[in-house]
Amino acid sequence: MRKVERKDILNLYEYEKVRPEKIKEITQLKKRRRVHVGDKVTFVFENFDTVWFQIQEMIRAERMVKEEDIQFEIDTYNELIPEKNQLSATMFIEIPDQKERRETLPKLVGIHDTVYMHIGNKYTVKAEADEKSQMDYEEGKASVVHFLKWTLTPEQVETFKREPVRIEINHENYKAMAEIPPEVKEELIKDLESD
Repeated sequence: MRKVERKDILNLYEYEKVRPEKIKEITQLKKRRRVHVGDKVTFVFENFDTVWFQIQEMIRAERMVKEEDIQFEIDTYNELIPEKNQLSATMFIEIPDQKERRETLPKLVGIHDTVYMHIGNKYTVKAEADEKSQMDYEEGKASVVHFLKWTLTPEQVETFKREPVRIEINHENYKAMAEIPPEVKEELIKDLESD
């Protein structure tokens, strides 16, 4: 899948003109790329469009105009775009109640190391977390956002297209599994098929 390039990024003025429409588009897109696993964890699968939007929103929020700052955002967020035969997701731990969140996050340290994708009954692929997730162990509490990737073999990709696919979290304090819904699977097949 192609990465975001500098030429793809709109300046602040141009982005403001298209932003309302882009928010609608990306909101609809993310609905087709979201999987809830249990009652506290949601995965949003990333692609070029979701990453482009995130970069534009960061530039807008920070009022960035310096080329090096914009390029830094592009380089940082491009890490979320999957390579060939790869899927990439942002994992959100969603606990709205502040007291419950304070109590629960220390119990979920290492949750990012316990995420699996089951492809049919034949393959299990463990998610790879980015290095920032390892800080959970040092800080003694789980971060509410993790960036994960699954790298599949060509055989696993073919099986993915034909068989049910489930995401499992097998943490000692959070065990849940969910099948990827058909509309999400369609989006992910596009990701897997793109160069």
